[in-house]
Amino acid sequence: MARISNKVVVVTGASSGIGRATALAFARQGATVVLAARRDAALHTAAEECLDVGGRAMVVPTDVTDQEQVNHLVRRAIEAFGGIDVWVNNAGVIAFGRFEETPAEMFEQVVRTNLMGTANGCRAVLPHFLDRAEGVIVNNASVVSTVGQRYASAYVASKFAVRGFSETLRQELVEEPGIQVCTVMPGSIDTPLWQHAANYTGRAVRPPGPVTPPEAVADAIVQLAVKPQREVFVGGAGRFAELQHAMAPGMAEAAAARLIEREMFENRPAPETDGALLHPIDDRHDASGGWMEPEARRRGVSWTNVALFLLPIALMSRPLHGVR
Repeated sequence: MARISNKVVVVTGASSGIGRATALAFARQGATVVLAARRDAALHTAAEECLDVGGRAMVVPTDVTDQEQVNHLVRRAIEAFGGIDVWVNNAGVIAFGRFEETPAEMFEQVVRTNLMGTANGCRAVLPHFLDRAEGVIVNNASVVSTVGQRYASAYVASKFAVRGFSETLRQELVEEPGIQVCTVMPGSIDTPLWQHAANYTGRAVRPPGPVTPPEAVADAIVQLAVKPQREVFVGGAGRFAELQHAMAPGMAEAAAARLIEREMFENRPAPETDGALLHPIDDRHDASGGWMEPEARRRGVSWTNVALFLLPIALMSRPLHGVR
């Protein structure tokens, strides 16, 4: 971790959830952290926490869907600290609802934030990295960049695209060994993403178990900055889900659909809401969403248990000669 001290790290979506935990994780290692998100007050609170644990911090309110605002973020970081070493594209939003019941403009806003926000960040920082011939980009793509999830079509589409975009960028930078593009793929994480979600299902949502703390994702991102890798799963479900889907996709999709129906909803109604898609929400600024507290962590079957149960079946059901 000595390699992290004195590095300059930009984190988008840093006002809460994984982004906030990531900023704190870098600050604990002595890094200078530039925090970006739409919520100015929450960013300043997060910056104070970074200072308290030994890092340096600067706040630059930024909407990642606006390329000029992201360009400004890069300029401010370079002017203040002389350069950028690590860029974390983490800003993200989610909408829950059947595809046909999700408003088209909200579907587009999810893609605009998650995919175009990532592309805007890379477009802004890459010239700087190319000039220096070094730098690390970490894109947050989620476990649903490998398998689908019922009631989250826009989010899944955007995260599949982020993973593919990251792979393509690695190919384009193959002659630039000093510039690394990493993809982190968290599973179900205890963050306020769920409270900030748009919801058109009529039911209250919750993260399906097992729920992983945001600090685990933050630690993985810090490790990627130290020792870059192409892709890293965080949480117990990712590799199992990907493997069973590759071996028996029909069975895996049916099992995942039933599991989401059973695991992702509270036993109470919820009003329709656009959540934080268009405007930030003032509450829930912490890294944690409170889902790992005993009274909130009501889960039955876990993704890991389902994967372990289905894996032998998937192996036995594997089609011959590559025929699906």
